[in-house]
Amino acid sequence: MVPSSAPVRRVVLITGAASGIGAATARRFVREGWQVVLNHLDGSQSDAAAQIVALATAPGQRAIAVQADVSQDADCVRLVQAAIDTFGRLDALVNAAGISKMVAHADLAGLTTEDFQRIYAVNTIGPFQMTRAAAPHLKAAGQASVVNISSRAGIAGSGSSIAYAASKGALNTMTLALARVLAPEVRVNAVCPVLVEQGFVERLAPESFAQRREHQIKVTPLHRIGHPDEVAEAIHWLTGSASMMTGAIVELDFGLHLNAV
Repeated sequence: MVPSSAPVRRVVLITGAASGIGAATARRFVREGWQVVLNHLDGSQSDAAAQIVALATAPGQRAIAVQADVSQDADCVRLVQAAIDTFGRLDALVNAAGISKMVAHADLAGLTTEDFQRIYAVNTIGPFQMTRAAAPHLKAAGQASVVNISSRAGIAGSGSSIAYAASKGALNTMTLALARVLAPEVRVNAVCPVLVEQGFVERLAPESFAQRREHQIKVTPLHRIGHPDEVAEAIHWLTGSASMMTGAIVELDFGLHLNAV
């Protein structure tokens, strides 16, 4: 009797996968049995990435960590190639890498040209370069998916700085454009969470985070603050189950948009 071949495990590449939403997303896909390529920026994140890699223990499952800077096009190409060299295919891309600078919106002098260029390089150009590098392989896989991690700041013009909000607004627009040009083989969607725990605001500005947390709990209809695992759940659903959705900008905001009446 000829044994049946093992089922093909789908492959996902996640940028910014060593912390916050990216790390939660990587853990979620590992739990579901995917082959996972985790991207991290530098050596300071190697241990965190290695801990997630070690979770991939199902028979035939593997995860790898690859250091790369998504603002550098050559690194994006190398990162995608690492996925193909290791697993031979790519079914999903999650663009989670992101940066910001905490500057009050009224402080127009607090942002420089260099701040805008640096933030756009990671938050907007990085996802474009990653998607461009991954597109041929995603199309070859068929029924593939890209999910961009945006922010409600990109819809409301809010958030940690004007530069950050602008970069996420541009990412939302780019999501629509890519959804058109990569269809029908690849779906492209974005998630726009409000403030979540374990994110860059909490790391960079604990006092500001505490104030924003209190305000969000007060003004959202669900009186909640988010957790990275909740965002990861939405990302996983968009990737693997939301077969009717492309070009969607999904607000994960505990109903905050309902206040705009």
